[in-house]
Amino acid sequence: MNDQIGQHYLEDALHTFRDYKKLAERAFAQTSDEDFFRTIDPESNSIAVIVKHMAGNMLSRWTDFLTSDGEKPNRNRDMEFEMLPHTTKADMLAFWEKGWQCVFAAIEPLKADDLMKIIKIRSQDHTVLQAINRQISHYSNHVGQIVYLAKHFKSGDWQTLSVPRNRSAEFNAYLEEKLKSTSREDRLDEVIVFASKNRES
Repeated sequence: MNDQIGQHYLEDALHTFRDYKKLAERAFAQTSDEDFFRTIDPESNSIAVIVKHMAGNMLSRWTDFLTSDGEKPNRNRDMEFEMLPHTTKADMLAFWEKGWQCVFAAIEPLKADDLMKIIKIRSQDHTVLQAINRQISHYSNHVGQIVYLAKHFKSGDWQTLSVPRNRSAEFNAYLEEKLKSTSREDRLDEVIVFASKNRES
């Protein structure tokens, strides 16, 4: 793989992971301790359960990423969907941080020539590039669930984490004007700053 393209891919993948982490955390900040553990029906997962599952997946997939199967023998995936008594929101957020630390510790040292190396997940061969894409897809799905639940519980008091409704044209103009004088911020931050200004006005 072309080194320039490979390095660009790795930088963009890291940026994407960080954006999804930040998006979920901005949803957590609007969620009460009670709502963090609530489910909307008997078959649904709470935000807490989604966090537990994501962190468990991260620790399994990214520990010894290049040298061991991504499905570790000590992982108990089924228990990721069970919430033990007396578990707190703080407990789950600490586990979340531990999982993400594992993600970044695995990806940050990678070089372009690592992308075509073969690793295994559940004994199936994946290139490193495929494994990263697999996890981006997985985590984005669950972060979407987290944001949906947080917004549902917050209802009318929800502070949007995307471009406010009926403000798309204004957001496009805001970006165009902003880029005349400065470089881009993190993609998510641009939306958050715009949404905040529109709430204030």
